[in-house]
Amino acid sequence: MPKLNLHFFTRNKKAPVKATANLVPNNAGGLSFAVDDWTMLRRFLVLGSEGGTYYVGEAKLTVDNAQAVMRLLLAEPLKVVDEIVAISKSGRSAKNDACLFALAMVAGHANDEGKAAALAALPLVARTATHLFTFVEYAQSFRGWGRGLRRAVANWYTSMPLDRLALQLTKYQQRNGWCHRDLLRLSHAKADDSARNLLFKFAINGSVEGIENPTILAFQKLREEGLDDAAAAVIVDQNSVPIELVPAELRGPAVYKTLTQHAGLEWLVRNVGNLSKAGVLTVQNPETLKLVADRLGDKAALEKSLMHPLKLLAALVVYRSGHGVRGSGSWVPSPVIVDALNDSFYSAFKSITPSGKRLCLGLDVSGSMASMNVNGIAGLRAREACGAMALATAKVEENPTFVAFDVSPYHLALSANQRLDDVVSLLARTGGGGTDCSIPIKWARENKVPVDVFVIYTDSETWYGNEHPVQALDSYRQVMGIEAKLVTVAMAANKVSLADCTDSRMLNVVGFDTNTPEIISQFIRGEI
Repeated sequence: MPKLNLHFFTRNKKAPVKATANLVPNNAGGLSFAVDDWTMLRRFLVLGSEGGTYYVGEAKLTVDNAQAVMRLLLAEPLKVVDEIVAISKSGRSAKNDACLFALAMVAGHANDEGKAAALAALPLVARTATHLFTFVEYAQSFRGWGRGLRRAVANWYTSMPLDRLALQLTKYQQRNGWCHRDLLRLSHAKADDSARNLLFKFAINGSVEGIENPTILAFQKLREEGLDDAAAAVIVDQNSVPIELVPAELRGPAVYKTLTQHAGLEWLVRNVGNLSKAGVLTVQNPETLKLVADRLGDKAALEKSLMHPLKLLAALVVYRSGHGVRGSGSWVPSPVIVDALNDSFYSAFKSITPSGKRLCLGLDVSGSMASMNVNGIAGLRAREACGAMALATAKVEENPTFVAFDVSPYHLALSANQRLDDVVSLLARTGGGGTDCSIPIKWARENKVPVDVFVIYTDSETWYGNEHPVQALDSYRQVMGIEAKLVTVAMAANKVSLADCTDSRMLNVVGFDTNTPEIISQFIRGEI
């Protein structure tokens, strides 16, 4: 994290803040709330960085950004393992890679008891074959293939239920240069039951002799010569297998049509573009079109899925654009599906848990917000993302405060009954000047508005004004007597320095993706 240069933002010097028992010198030469090692550990496991910054893009995981893990695994390795397992299993980690990395660190550097605990916990943290391959890659950098690692990997294969193991062997075949054949050979995995050993044999040499498992047999059938899309669809239908088992050349209209009936709702949301590209969601297929639209509009299923509205908005934006995120083909959007995704977006707000905190959302309305794309969600404009999060907050929180800003504040009275189009239109009519991200905090200070958490959505670093957001927050805390938190979300920036990450009550988010709302929620609730 780059050092804050507050002299760039400050024209008037302020009186120094007095130190307290909980305050330590920060990167800017001031004082901030200290972050203890356990908080830093949780931040690393959830964010992938212990410095209080969540990077939407793939962050390189190194020992340098996991120093708290190293310190704690030497002092309390068993407690560290428990924390890793708890956060990974609960789904709190934005990317499970951080939990796998930390577990590999414990397995490589802790005492014997800690190493044993880490390796025993492997099936709890590495719940898919992809996770296993990732863990082994990390473990290689911390330790060799000793007896403990071999036994742990073998246990992963021998302890998993047979049906689930068959799915893992076929759905996730390799990653990071590792494959099941390599790991089975290195771990010397052997089972007491013949059915499992036959699965091992299949993974090593592809033999299906003696195997009765339907997933393996379906996988094999899908690779027979002379198969076409229609025949593949029959196999998928009879065995309810995921699309990952189907060779790419057989993923045609019939296969996708079958999957619309079997696949989960979240898969359906993510793949409406592929379905249209395959010719399934067209007026020539009215029954399938209606089926998918009905499934997308199933409020009970949507509520059960716990999908955040942002995931539906992201799917809507991509689908409406008519082309894939990475240029992977194009399609003609169906108005029926567009309407269904739009309606689902509004229905999904029930899945959000209110924080119970006094929130103030700072919404950047500078001129660039209309043209900047959000880093992490292709096709989504920064202004749309701002409006979506404002609407989500308005619908679930009690009396949140909304302050739009450029170089001036604009207090907005947003209603839970408004639609996204209305909110985005309102933001477009407001402001349009430069960017001073301290404005919402200063507005709340000057108007004596009690706030527990400031959340600032912007497309870039602040550059205007005489007070940095960190300074404004410090002043607000002193004036109001509230130890307010600050979340800065730079939706279209590569680097930010808006928050002081030595302060446990500040969080940086770089980029913006469908995990961002949950990351913010965890921070507001005090979990990281």
